[in-house]
Amino acid sequence: MPRRYISPSPWDDDPLGTLLETEAALARAKARLGRIPQAAADAIVHATRQRYEYNEVRDFGEEHATIVVPLIERLRQQMPEEYHEHLHKPATSQDVIDTALMLQASRNIGLTIPLLDRCVAAVRRLTAEFGETPQRARTLLQPALPSTFGNLLTSWQSAVEDACTRLAAVHDHSLAAQLGGPVGDLDDPELVRTFAAELGLAAPERAWHTVRTRVVDVATALGLTIGALGKIGVDVIVLSQPEIGELAEGALGYSSSMPDKRNPARSVQLVALAQRSPGLVATVFSALPQELHRAAGRWQSEDAVIRELLVLTGKAAHHAVTLLEGLKVFPDRMKANLDG
Repeated sequence: MPRRYISPSPWDDDPLGTLLETEAALARAKARLGRIPQAAADAIVHATRQRYEYNEVRDFGEEHATIVVPLIERLRQQMPEEYHEHLHKPATSQDVIDTALMLQASRNIGLTIPLLDRCVAAVRRLTAEFGETPQRARTLLQPALPSTFGNLLTSWQSAVEDACTRLAAVHDHSLAAQLGGPVGDLDDPELVRTFAAELGLAAPERAWHTVRTRVVDVATALGLTIGALGKIGVDVIVLSQPEIGELAEGALGYSSSMPDKRNPARSVQLVALAQRSPGLVATVFSALPQELHRAAGRWQSEDAVIRELLVLTGKAAHHAVTLLEGLKVFPDRMKANLDG
């Protein structure tokens, strides 16, 4: 039996679920304002709660360059025909896709920020315990002047706090609903406000179909966060090498071919995630010059990219928390490396 697509973890993508929620929110908003009968809104909401096969809807969407067309067809199949005309209008496909993306961003960022707060708390605990420990600084990967481990920890904390500030600003100010209609000139601020409120998103002053500042804000904040956490991973990898031996992960990973070898698994994954993110962010920037009233290809490139960045950011935050809360510090090795 077909099933509704269910996101397997809080950081994984749920494109069909957020699209369905967006259509339901639009119906509720229109009913709240008396634009459609309440019975029609109830029928639409009921249809959005039925089971749909994501892959099937997505595959049919490729025939139309939008997943919304086959999704609307399937919703209508679950509704009495007398209410068909009330579904989706006055939205266009981009309104639904953009709004669903902002909804996903709101949820994922909301889950990620508390993890970053835990990262900061873990670094502060390390600073309280080991911050004054003498340590040889290393510049260009070469031994440099004597310093303290606290000097390095300060850079970790600053980077994570900056990322958290950026994410919070995006969460609070950049995540807006989209309801511009077929050509972006819908003039119905009351409906836009009510629709946005249904989803807990901001109500924009105007449609942003081809002005993608909000999407760039999301991408850059996510990329910054992944990079900041990747910096911690790089440092732990370098300092946990046996010839340095100043740090170690609390739970080391195993090698598939060398049973006695232990690997800094969380740090490696942080670096791998940081390696992937710049290209994704660049894709969003390259899509900024969008044609006229709706882009042909550039806008369509953004959704999957932002959703991937959201997933990568959540996973990076999870790895970073695990790493920092279990990090082992070896002051004797720091002293030996400094004296040597």
